[in-house]
Amino acid sequence: MFRLPFASAWMGILLVIAALGSVHDVNAADLKAVAAFATIRDRNARSVELFTEAARVIEHPRCLNCHPKDRTPTQGDDLHTHVPTIRADHEGHGPPGLPCNTCHQAKNTATNVTPIESIPGHAHWMLAPPSMGWQGMKTGDICRQLKDPARNGGRTLEKIREHMGTDTLVGWAWTPGPGRQPAPGTQKAFGELIAAWIETGAACPDT
Repeated sequence: MFRLPFASAWMGILLVIAALGSVHDVNAADLKAVAAFATIRDRNARSVELFTEAARVIEHPRCLNCHPKDRTPTQGDDLHTHVPTIRADHEGHGPPGLPCNTCHQAKNTATNVTPIESIPGHAHWMLAPPSMGWQGMKTGDICRQLKDPARNGGRTLEKIREHMGTDTLVGWAWTPGPGRQPAPGTQKAFGELIAAWIETGAACPDT
């Protein structure tokens, strides 16, 4: 009997079942520029508004899917459970025998299958660490989590800026492959918002 290779079999399962999820428009408008907040005279209030705008990216499905509060990633704009069901290890990779790179290659992979037109890919594809899971959290709580060195991997605010503004895995959110809505704006605009948020005191929303 003809047998598909292991990776191909899982790819087929992912495509068939994930097709049950729908791709729909998720607020893909441009981000506001930093200059748009210049009229807010109160420095703390301006900082809060800058983060709130940047949070349109942080709370977008392209980011949320890799930042679940448990070790199970989600997919799609509706954040449905990853297919096949995966529970990542502490380092952010899949279980033995089914690591992330079984299906997620070094770049997006076209499938030529409708409606799932591509499989996400990046050389360092992985789940965020447990301390950086924020699906379902309020914007202010995510902000405080990002700033906390005990939870953000010991990053300083400057390291957070570098990560958000230049990391290519973060940048995938704007080039997610066919059939998938990109995050709002551009990584450059997002990085500028984060930088301005930090420069104004890195204040967080109350909620």
